Amino acid sequence: MDRLDEFAIFVRIVEDGSLVRAARRLRRSPPAVTRALAALEDRIGARLIDRTTRRLAPTEAGRDLYERARAVVAGYEAATAGAREAPVRGLLRIAAPVQFGRRHVSPLAAHFLDTHAEIEIELLLNDRNVDLIDEDVDVAVRIGALADSSLTARRVGHVRRQWVASPDYLARRGVPKNPADLARHEALLGTSLGAMDWSFARRRRGAPLRLEGRFRTDDIETRLRAVRDGRGIAQFLSYQVADDLAAGRLVRLLRAFETAPLPVHLLTKGRAHRAPKIDVFLEFAASRLSALPVLHPD
Repeated sequence: MDRLDEFAIFVRIVEDGSLVRAARRLRRSPPAVTRALAALEDRIGARLIDRTTRRLAPTEAGRDLYERARAVVAGYEAATAGAREAPVRGLLRIAAPVQFGRRHVSPLAAHFLDTHAEIEIELLLNDRNVDLIDEDVDVAVRIGALADSSLTARRVGHVRRQWVASPDYLARRGVPKNPADLARHEALLGTSLGAMDWSFARRRRGAPLRLEGRFRTDDIETRLRAVRDGRGIAQFLSYQVADDLAAGRLVRLLRAFETAPLPVHLLTKGRAHRAPKIDVFLEFAASRLSALPVLHPD
């Protein structure tokens, strides 16, 4: 086994967090991958990977070598890319939040299928943050701050949390001028952890931290229907209500108290040994998502 191959195996182990997954992706046996890691540790003279009951994690020496090894492997891949035609084919597994996936990822995925006849796509819509490694996802849309990890992130825009109500509701109940006024209004809330707590950029004395609402649901479309029907004030991400605001079905409230925007990223598992289909889709998706007005709200 040559030295470059050892580097490639080590990079895959770090990025997958598992000897078994690394072996499966590299189409090697787990013992062969284990031997390659042991040989590299012997050559370096340091332990590179710590093993826990659930996954593997690089040591300090391992993290330092990973950055250099990844650059070497990526350089080799780039150097050899011009010598062969990289086929764009195979299965792509893409994850996205439910509403964002329906409205924006599904159409561009369909377009990608139209332009690449040998591609298959599985679109996984879920509002939880999927684990790209454990769930074998190639590309994920992530809204919000990112935790430190070995994942590669590409920012495509941002969204905001916005309070909205229907014109009919506001005509009946009045327009809140500051967060303290919400105590006199009906709040339409979610059911997940923290969904009954609204944060404000300039919270004043008397503004409710925890709101009461007679109607609560974890389904975005159901809550949207309720706010359109004039049943109260609700908070949504800006892309979820952009069409309703533009059409005048909803009114944006308390704009001065909105919190900082949330970044939107495309995540992948790393650059080393990444299949051409992932790179091509990443460029395709990033260019189209970055151009969406809903990802650049004022």
